[in-house]
Amino acid sequence: MTTTALQPALPSHPVLRLHLAPHGDLPRPIDGAWWPRSYDLLVELPRLLAGLPRDWGHIASVTVNGAAWSATPGRILVSNQVVRLRRALAANAPHTVVLLAPGRGRWDLVVVPPDTAEDAAESLMAAAAGALGHD
Repeated sequence: MTTTALQPALPSHPVLRLHLAPHGDLPRPIDGAWWPRSYDLLVELPRLLAGLPRDWGHIASVTVNGAAWSATPGRILVSNQVVRLRRALAANAPHTVVLLAPGRGRWDLVVVPPDTAEDAAESLMAAAAGALGHD
């Protein structure tokens, strides 16, 4: 008697929900918005970093604001690169993620809560990226 093992379906890679502000000469307080699917940084952060523009370089440090994120280690390995993780708990600051690439720059993204309805999330992301009225 032979048994055939069914191959599990390959996990689908969900589309990264990220809106970035148009690149300009003036510095911006917010560079875009990210709508993760959960508050699990070990799952969400590699997806985010993989979807960033290549000219941003290697993101070496990430700071998340907000207590909603799952427990985070001090470092995570993403694409064979070590990324330092920090958590800020500024109660009056919006939920953000700050990405630092040495010698390249700093990018601040508003984090849209994962459980936000799609219409509301799209509006928030467009507003954060400065894209309202420019569709």
